[in-house]
Amino acid sequence: MLHRNMNVPTQLLGLLLLWFTGGKCDIQVTQSPASLSASPEEIVTITCQASQDIGSSLLWYQQKPGKSPQLLIYSATILADGVPSRFSGSRSGTQYSLKISRLQVEDIGTYYCLQVSSSPP
Repeated sequence: MLHRNMNVPTQLLGLLLLWFTGGKCDIQVTQSPASLSASPEEIVTITCQASQDIGSSLLWYQQKPGKSPQLLIYSATILADGVPSRFSGSRSGTQYSLKISRLQVEDIGTYYCLQVSSSPP
């Protein structure tokens, strides 16, 4: 947990491996790192690697301690309404990234990528 002087590293994320069924075969999505610590104002990048092409059918969620998961990004790169612009999503082939620029204390939580058959509007 961060103290007011903001010198203590921040515990950010969890969840290493997700399995999804995609048509005739299983799609493996591996999220890394499994956990990390970072300081305020740093840039943090979390990646998910899909075992095969899933197009832009990837969501990113943030779950703050004691709260329900909140959608951050849909269709791999589109910021959900009300999400601060320091969050961004990108895709390169089967690799997907969530970037948090200028990390803030309120960003402490668990981050999930989720492959879906279709993305919300």
